[in-house]
Amino acid sequence: MANNSNLGAAKAAKNDEFYTQYADIQKEVNAYLEYNPDTFRGKTVLLPCDDPEWSNFTRFFAQNFERLGLKRLISTSYAVESKKYKNYQPTFFETESEWYDVDKTRIKGKIFELTHDTNNSGRIDIDDLEWHYLEGDGDFRSKEVCQLRDEADIIVTNPPFSLFREFVAWIIDGLTDFLIIGNMNAVTYKEVFPLIKDNKLWYGPSITSGDREFMIPEAYPIEAAGWRIDDNGNKYIRVKGVRWFTNLDHGRRHEPLKLMTMKDNLRFSKHKDLIETGYQKYDNYDAIEVPYTDSIPIDYDGMMGVPISFLDKYCPEQFEIIGMAKRGAGDPKLKSKVYTKEDYDNYSDLNATPTLWGDDGKLYNTYPRILIRKKQ
Repeated sequence: MANNSNLGAAKAAKNDEFYTQYADIQKEVNAYLEYNPDTFRGKTVLLPCDDPEWSNFTRFFAQNFERLGLKRLISTSYAVESKKYKNYQPTFFETESEWYDVDKTRIKGKIFELTHDTNNSGRIDIDDLEWHYLEGDGDFRSKEVCQLRDEADIIVTNPPFSLFREFVAWIIDGLTDFLIIGNMNAVTYKEVFPLIKDNKLWYGPSITSGDREFMIPEAYPIEAAGWRIDDNGNKYIRVKGVRWFTNLDHGRRHEPLKLMTMKDNLRFSKHKDLIETGYQKYDNYDAIEVPYTDSIPIDYDGMMGVPISFLDKYCPEQFEIIGMAKRGAGDPKLKSKVYTKEDYDNYSDLNATPTLWGDDGKLYNTYPRILIRKKQ
């Protein structure tokens, strides 16, 4: 098995067709229904960047159309010739349709819609899907898919990893509710973090750690550290650092963290390094370093730098997000000190993230941090 493949490698290689597992979709959607059973009721759901004949997104929402109370389901695909890997065999579902065109099938995107019981079975489900070719190749930025975006109430998909920033901006332009998958490090993007800070985007509830398995097209080279091929010959890879990103409300984001005081953390914390070093103050930010989310002191009123994984537990009623301590996504005005060439030869690196003094009398960078303050 080869090493060193993840979402970053997929982004670099433009290998964007990662098919989300049905169980992962089901678990995430159910979490919103537990908080609000009417989350999807009467709504038009758009699944762009999809591959409806293979996608578990289309399968899940079509099979649960009535349970969710949907008004309309739309799923669009990207044309074969516009993809990096062009190996493609049309399915029986497509070739037996009156719409099938041997030339269009490779250069045109497709749109699948579900609105009513087309086969008089007495229920609306996946067998009632209707489809036709799009005018273009199905790119989410095209005029016709933008129009579908503007007609939708909720967008749900696994967008191309290489275009995540652009896809988020595309959603925000449409002022649409959304539920999408991406890498947790996307929160450090300058296009994404301001949305998190302003409570316009947050993590979904069902994934907080570990990795997730995705199916990939048969033609994809296997370059992941963890992969398998099932009994039917389908390829799967495991990807670390995956999160759902959404603006749909759910119960977990309103559950406050149960935390100890600073004094108790320094006595009873399970993190020995924290007990040994204490809460260090940054040299270039007016904030203390809190390297673990469970070590946030409940009685500290000043600014704190916490890991990105804090967002898995973030409760907006408990803490205020002040900014990002990272070059690019961060607000330079939050810095208490900016290093120059006259100060240090590695001044540029030191300016990238918060810094701490080491026991050897040298400055060292921490990881990028989210700056928070306890709400009074």
